[in-house]
Amino acid sequence: MQPYEITAVLDRPHSQQLLARDLLRMAYVATDGTPRNIPIAFTWTGSQIIVCTTKNAPKLPSLRRHPDVALTIDTEVHPPKILLLRGRAELDVVDGIPEEYLKMNGTYEMSAEQRVAWEAEVRSLYDGMVRIVITPTWAKLIDFETTLPTAIEELVKRRAERQSA
Repeated sequence: MQPYEITAVLDRPHSQQLLARDLLRMAYVATDGTPRNIPIAFTWTGSQIIVCTTKNAPKLPSLRRHPDVALTIDTEVHPPKILLLRGRAELDVVDGIPEEYLKMNGTYEMSAEQRVAWEAEVRSLYDGMVRIVITPTWAKLIDFETTLPTAIEELVKRRAERQSA
């Protein structure tokens, strides 16, 4: 997929709404060769997905060995809105707490007091984190209004061909 095609998908209003959400699901290949799919908080920079994790997270050796990931961001309403992304994870070990981590967790519903307590706990627990930076190399929006899953698009096309025959 060409970069301009990815940008066209990501610039759609439904994509922008999904990229403003709190959680995505990240699929990757574990060190034992089996698939994993985890929910994780993220932030969108306008060109990259950033997730942050502990320096001892089990997913890190897996991502070092197999950096290709698949991401899903979706809604829980009908019709669902689904943004599917693929990319490569780049790992960036940082001292302290990355601003993206504080930002991505800033949209959860917390009172001001809860937020202060949460941030103090985070700062006392972590001496550093790993930023996982993912630049999309493929993107598809499924909104069930203007776009459908590929298999359903094929069924719609076959039905139209049958009806016109």
